[in-house]
Amino acid sequence: MSANRGAKIVLNWLERSRAQRIAWVMEELNLEYSIQPFKRNPTGTAPAELKKIHPLGKSPTVSIQPPSPTSKPIILAETSPIMNYLVEHFADEATSTKLIPREYEPGKEKELGGETEAWMRHEFYDSYVEGSLMSVLQIKLVFDALQNAPIPFFLKPITNFIASKVNSEFLDNEFKTHFGFLEEQLATAPDGGPYMCGKDLTLADIQLSMPVSVGFALGIITRSEYPLLHGYVERLKREPGYKRVVERAIEVGEGAMLE
Repeated sequence: MSANRGAKIVLNWLERSRAQRIAWVMEELNLEYSIQPFKRNPTGTAPAELKKIHPLGKSPTVSIQPPSPTSKPIILAETSPIMNYLVEHFADEATSTKLIPREYEPGKEKELGGETEAWMRHEFYDSYVEGSLMSVLQIKLVFDALQNAPIPFFLKPITNFIASKVNSEFLDNEFKTHFGFLEEQLATAPDGGPYMCGKDLTLADIQLSMPVSVGFALGIITRSEYPLLHGYVERLKREPGYKRVVERAIEVGEGAMLE
């Protein structure tokens, strides 16, 4: 039986969304999946059709039809739950222990403090990426859009002043804290890295790939300031699973996520 275990899997892919990370996990699991692409509205919002799949109308979502014809489709939403569900149900043991590190040190099962450093890091990143890190990046994107919005010229100084104050008094320090932390995490990765949780690519790396690459793309961080993070992104670009995602992205008219 294929890795799909008889299930049909559809990735609901909204353009310029985080769907590429879900596709990457599917590639690591050798899953067969189809892509249902959706275009954004002229305002940049998601189309109403996505609410027919999930009430929040967000992307990414994954639709899974189990092999039994009497089974209802399974609808998964939000990046972290989707990733973890896919690994739990479709990964073989070897792949599972790479994508999600072993929880306990040998002989310390269920012992308080017996967890591996790799697993502790992985659990942290599972919440950190979409919570603490992406939230400040989204604020940056909102204020960048405000500065570039087509508004009357006499209002431009006001919007530019507000955006400048937010950047200088809040975002700049936040970015230094977050990306400085991640640079240090790479420097102290278990077993010498080269990934965040050690020698293997994990879900944490796939999660982190987007915000770190966005940091470089927006000029928030530079190669000279964060050489380990720069090397990390370049390494992720060379991952075979990511390269296959780029090919799938081209099919739906998207660019590469890490460029």
